Amino acid sequence: MNSSAPPEQTPELDRARSLRAAVSGNILEWFDWTLYAIFSTYLASNFFDDSDPTSALLSTLAVFAVGFVARPFGGLVFGRLADRKGRKFTMVLTMCLMAVASLAIALIPSYESIGVWASFALLIARLTQGLAHGGEAGVSYTYVGEISPRDRRGLWGSSVFTAVTFGVMLATLVAALLTGILGKDDMSRYGWRIAFAIGAVLGLYALFLRRAASESPHFEENSDSAATAPPIARKDIVKIGVLILMLSAGQNAAYYTWATFASAYAISAKGMDPNGAFIASLLAQLVVLALLPLSGHLSDKYGRRTMAAAFGISGAVLVLPIAAILTAQPWTLFVTQAMGLAVWCCASAMYPALMSELVPTRARAMGVGFATSLSVAIFGGTAPYLNTWLTSRDLGWVFSVYVGALCLLSLVAALIMKETKGIDLSTVGMPFRNSDKNERQASPSDLGELSNR
Repeated sequence: MNSSAPPEQTPELDRARSLRAAVSGNILEWFDWTLYAIFSTYLASNFFDDSDPTSALLSTLAVFAVGFVARPFGGLVFGRLADRKGRKFTMVLTMCLMAVASLAIALIPSYESIGVWASFALLIARLTQGLAHGGEAGVSYTYVGEISPRDRRGLWGSSVFTAVTFGVMLATLVAALLTGILGKDDMSRYGWRIAFAIGAVLGLYALFLRRAASESPHFEENSDSAATAPPIARKDIVKIGVLILMLSAGQNAAYYTWATFASAYAISAKGMDPNGAFIASLLAQLVVLALLPLSGHLSDKYGRRTMAAAFGISGAVLVLPIAAILTAQPWTLFVTQAMGLAVWCCASAMYPALMSELVPTRARAMGVGFATSLSVAIFGGTAPYLNTWLTSRDLGWVFSVYVGALCLLSLVAALIMKETKGIDLSTVGMPFRNSDKNERQASPSDLGELSNR
């Protein structure tokens, strides 16, 4: 009996296995990344002078934002590595760094024990996480986009943020369990450290999963030919980068407002019971799990431009009503998060697919990683700090208007870009509707040239 699989089945089997390995690693990566936001109030009391709780929380959020500064550098360094050495190798490496940083946070002595050195050690650990996460984003978006069937790229791409949501949910579930089992004092002293230690241990499992992944066929097929492709003008590279920023600005601000930091904000600003807040957040994220594949499928059916426009309009219209719902009652957090994340799904589900369709293969991981991480650093990492600072001055509505304005940028991007659904990733050109039909094919060597300067 011949035990080998038929040739026509092998690619699909490899795709499925590789997809499982990629998204499983994403779950654990985002578990580690999210813990910082969820336990920000505990980090504030342990690593900063807690004589002024508001100042300590703002200091913690400042470190949270500083971690995002490292993400564009991570996108450049690890993205370039992925474009030269392969996607699989780099995804394993970024997972190692994230696990090490989580273990470090779990073991750092408190401010009471070593003073300002505790704050400094937390900063270094967060910067390490930022580097790893910046590289992870570009590589994982690129990898999943490249292994996906071209007519279902949006649906397959939605698995990335499904994994992100699972990771956030897992972190939220751990927080709910720990706050439910341990008392308030025990949570403040050591309970939060248990969560970071769990993240470090789970990182070992992620390494095992990612080692089973296959290399991207697009990377292997284009690694030689892409190097000889003709370059395009630097101004065209800048245009593509600006387009990515426009598409991702509102999405990043919305995500870090309505997902990552929502429960911590409800606890600190609204006085919500921590256990109730974590449970409400967990239930809201369950709703999102059903919406992500649906939104990805809709982008394959109706197009990326349609979904980008839907996100821009709904985000701008609903941001103020969503913010007005939140009170000290846990059910209001559930409604707020469910509505906000439903809007976010319109853009996020298709995001890995869309990013893969905007940048040429050989420079895709670096280009997507840098532009995406830059957007996250500017608009995502600063969102919790701005929200807390403005709310402390009774100007929370200003932050809502700010998020709505960023969402509208996605609508503008949808109006000026071409439809990219189903495009052959080996023929990626300029993505603008007014581009000349006879323009030269966009070259992956351009971003590589810029990185060498």
